[in-house]
Amino acid sequence: MPENPSSPAPVVVRLAAYSKTDQAEILGSGDDPFGIAFTGLTWLPKDEHFAVRHEGRLVAHAGLLRLPVAIGEARTEVIGVGGVAVAPDMQGRGLARLVVTAALEHARTMGPRHALLFCRPPLVPLYARLGWHPLDGDVLVGQPEGRLATMPLRTMVTPLHNGDHWPAGPVRLLSLPM
Repeated sequence: MPENPSSPAPVVVRLAAYSKTDQAEILGSGDDPFGIAFTGLTWLPKDEHFAVRHEGRLVAHAGLLRLPVAIGEARTEVIGVGGVAVAPDMQGRGLARLVVTAALEHARTMGPRHALLFCRPPLVPLYARLGWHPLDGDVLVGQPEGRLATMPLRTMVTPLHNGDHWPAGPVRLLSLPM
């Protein structure tokens, strides 16, 4: 359904916080709005929030969080991207691209060389179109009480600066996932 030509273009805004109420404004108030409850994992909240407002309503969100990671024997940091959501009635309008692009522009100022996200397999093509690359192999993530879990979602990475290549080696997120 095309937008009304007289309606203003969607605008990305930074949010000081992102609440369950904000999430419900975008995705509704279902029990499992991201379709990931099956993972049984505990997730971290994000520190930085980018959203799209359209006609006064929140319709998209992406969050960022700096995280420690081990790649092989090396330890570094990544920018975790999570909480990416687009209101069902607004999908197919480029809002995921808009909000993720704005979030990554900010991520480039945060220091780490790569961004990392976890997504359900049907979303891999969307993120691939946005420049993300799936990692091969299992990725371990931290869980409460020092437990490790194998991430059941697809792990994808993107460089934050030209020429940065993801190093080879097994990946272990040294924290809860985002």
